[in-house]
Amino acid sequence: MDVFEALRQDHDVQRELLEQLADTSGDEQVRRQGFAQLKTELTEHAAAEEKYFYAPLMQHEQTQDKARHSVAEHHDIDECIEQLEQTDYSSPQWLQLFKELQHLVSHHLEEEEQEVFQMGGKVLTDQQKEDLGGQYRNEMEKRRGTSN
Repeated sequence: MDVFEALRQDHDVQRELLEQLADTSGDEQVRRQGFAQLKTELTEHAAAEEKYFYAPLMQHEQTQDKARHSVAEHHDIDECIEQLEQTDYSSPQWLQLFKELQHLVSHHLEEEEQEVFQMGGKVLTDQQKEDLGGQYRNEMEKRRGTSN
């Protein structure tokens, strides 16, 4: 499995978690659990992705700016998650912040899949794509093993 397939699989998980959370209301256990799961998924994914996808892309002039932009978006997502954690789950503000997070993540995933993957496909060799995919998968399995 190459790095693009590995990342896309996790993107699908994130999209599904966002959809499930959007259907919750108030300070319900399902909202708390869903948010905790989403936070873990986004945080672990971003860390592994930066290491095994963006770091190699930053070594190429053609993809350096795009990679930096995507990493900056990870920070925006982290900040939004922090705001959500400090907001009462039952307040209207929580839902407003969640919608902002949903927008940030959806935009990020779309941009990554539509633009960054194409650019990355041009600068990474087939062997690198496979190696990075394996390294990313191993890292995520390790992270999920310790964080669940």
